Amino acid sequence: MTLLDRLALLSPIDAIALGALVTGWLIIGWWIERENTTYPSVTVLMIQYRRDWMQEMVRRDPRIFDAQMLSSLRQGTAFFSSTCVIALGGVLALIGNAERLVGVAEDLALSGVPTIPTIVWQVKLGLVALLLTHAFLKFVWSNRLFGYCAVVMGAVPNDPDHPLARHRAWQSGELNIRAAWNFNRGLRAMYFALAALAWLLGALTLLGAVVVTIWVLWSREFMSRPREVLLTQPPAKP
Repeated sequence: MTLLDRLALLSPIDAIALGALVTGWLIIGWWIERENTTYPSVTVLMIQYRRDWMQEMVRRDPRIFDAQMLSSLRQGTAFFSSTCVIALGGVLALIGNAERLVGVAEDLALSGVPTIPTIVWQVKLGLVALLLTHAFLKFVWSNRLFGYCAVVMGAVPNDPDHPLARHRAWQSGELNIRAAWNFNRGLRAMYFALAALAWLLGALTLLGAVVVTIWVLWSREFMSRPREVLLTQPPAKP
């Protein structure tokens, strides 16, 4: 059975729900990462703070604090990439034993409800596996970028007046920003992977999970207390 034959087993409402998930994922990602806007997200607001961090690093002696901060960021990417691998292994195990899901569904289904073919369960779990794989790749790339950032930070001259000091601090800041963006993209993929699990309960449940996921992401980026803190201006001098 080809992929098209498998997708043909899905109902029109399944196709709509799947399209809503993909569209919502792309739109919320674009909305969060817009830089030239009057209402920036937390992700965008953090960009300047990362650049300021690297410029302050040039004058900091010693730079142990900066190394510890970067190490904690790398540990976060390593933790989430490991989590993705574990979750992906569990999903692949379920795909290989989808007959058990069919049996559970038959036990819970009411009389007269048609049995869902095993291949449909595998397609639904395959979407979760695809999102987790995407998240894993983003976390791995983020980890590498933080590693590149660490190397460039180590190449910043100790003399703040050295002609290369500011330039290399800028380079490390841009690498840090790209690493953070990939980390955030990995997190968003994990959010939508959790939403995709709702597809096992039906297309309408998936639509509801997509709406909730988009709301959670949007509220944390545009309506959260951390955003208010980042936008707070310093008190005026008397």
